[in-house]
Amino acid sequence: MSGSDQQITSADWVESKSAPGRARQIVQAGDTVYSTVRPYLRKIAYVPEQLDGHIASTGFAVIRPHVEINSRYLFYVVQSALFEKQLLPKQRGVSYPAVRDADVFETHIPIPPAAEQQRIVEALDDHLSRLNAATEAVTRAQRRIRPFVGALLDRIALGASSATHLDRDADSASQRLLIGLSSKRFDYASLPPLPEGWLWRRSSDVCEFINSGSTPKAHLMHAGSGDVPFLKVYNITQDGQVDFTNKPTYVDHETHENQLKRSRVRPGDVLTNIVGPPLGKTAVVPDQHPEWNINQAIVAFRAGPEVLPEWLALVLRSPVVLGMLRKTAKATAGQFNIALSTCRELPLPIPPIDVQLDLVVQSAGLLEFSERFAAQVTPISLRAKNLRQAVLRRAFEGGLVPQALTDEPASVLLERIRGERKAQNGKTKRTTRRPGKTVATADAAPPAATAAPTTAIQQELPL
Repeated sequence: MSGSDQQITSADWVESKSAPGRARQIVQAGDTVYSTVRPYLRKIAYVPEQLDGHIASTGFAVIRPHVEINSRYLFYVVQSALFEKQLLPKQRGVSYPAVRDADVFETHIPIPPAAEQQRIVEALDDHLSRLNAATEAVTRAQRRIRPFVGALLDRIALGASSATHLDRDADSASQRLLIGLSSKRFDYASLPPLPEGWLWRRSSDVCEFINSGSTPKAHLMHAGSGDVPFLKVYNITQDGQVDFTNKPTYVDHETHENQLKRSRVRPGDVLTNIVGPPLGKTAVVPDQHPEWNINQAIVAFRAGPEVLPEWLALVLRSPVVLGMLRKTAKATAGQFNIALSTCRELPLPIPPIDVQLDLVVQSAGLLEFSERFAAQVTPISLRAKNLRQAVLRRAFEGGLVPQALTDEPASVLLERIRGERKAQNGKTKRTTRRPGKTVATADAAPPAATAAPTTAIQQELPL
C-alpha cells in the first residue's frame, strides 16, 4: 500500500466560518472533528448519525471526506502518528497552544484503493475495539479502586472493622475528652460514635507538635542535590507515599538550621498538604535521611506517646476525617487553603495503642495491593496507547491487510477526484445549511500525521 507522490487539493468538507468571521459549523454524520485549541488540543471524534446536523464550536476543524474516501478510514488516519508528526511543528503558542484549520487541512495522508480502505477499516475496527474494551476494563477498575480504599480507610479509622467493637450504646463515651473544648470549625458534639475504649481526641492533644513549613528564597534551594531534602506538595503522592524522585530539591545545612528551623521534620512525622487542589495528600516521612524540611503548603504532625505515626497517617487519609478538614478550606485566587490552627483543632479517633498496631498491620496488605494495582494503571495505559499507534502504523504502511491487484488503483481514484475539482474550478463544494442543534464535542484519542510510503497502488492526499 503506497504510491507515487501525486497530490490533490483539499478534501470536501463543511462550509466553515470559524477563524476570522466564522460563527458556526454544521457537522454531518461521517465527519471527523479535530480540536485545534487547548484544553482539548488534538482530541478527535467521529460524528455519528445521531449528531448529524449539530453545530461544532469554532475550536474544531471539521474534516469531511470526499464521497469516494471512506469516512472511517479518514478518522483512523487522523488518529495516527502520521498525522500528528506533521501538525506538531505547526503548533503555535505556549500558554494557549493551538493549530490553524489550514494546517490541519494541508496535512498529507496516504490513500490506498477504495476497496483496500474498506479492508483496513474492518481490520482496525476489529483490533481496536478489542484494545478499547481492555483499556476500558482497566479504567473501570481504576475508578473503583479509590472509593474502595476510601471505604476501607473509613472502616479502619472509625473502628467498623475492629474486633474491639463491643458496645455502641454509650454514644457519648468516645467524646468525653472533648467536653468543654470549643472550636469554631468543628462540631465536637456531632462526631460519630466509636467502639468501646476508643476516644475522639483533639489533634493538638495527642501530637507533640503540629507545624507548617516555610519556603526560603529561590537561591537557597538547589535542584537535584544538596544537604537536606526539601519536600514540596508534588512529592506527596495520592496513595500515601513520599516520592522524592519527582523534581528533588535541597537546602543547605545553614538554611535548614536557621531560617527553616521551625519546618524541620524527621522520619515518622506525618505530612499533609493544606494548599491545593488537591487537599489532604498524606504520607509518613521515610527514613532515607535523618532530617527533612517542608514548604509552607505542608503541615507536619508529630505523634505523641498515645498514637502511632502509622495510625495517624491512616486516620488523616480517611475520607471522614479528611472531609472534616476540607470543609474548613477557604478559596483564594483559585487555591484552597486550610489554616494551621484548624489542623490543631481537628478531632481524631484514637483507639488503644495495641489496637492501633493490630489495625495498621491488618490494613497494610490491603492497602499495598490497591497501591500496587494503581501504580500499574499508568504503564498499562501507556502500553495500550503505544499498541494502538503500532496497529495504526502497520495499517497505513500496508502491513495490516493484503493488497489486491484487482482493486482499482488509487491513482485512478484521485484522478477522478481531480476531475471533479477541475470542473468546480478548484472551489470546495458547499453544503446546504441545516438548522443547528447542540454543540458536538470531541472525545477520542490523540491525533497524528505524516507522509505515506511508496508502492504502485497508493497515493498521497493533502486534506
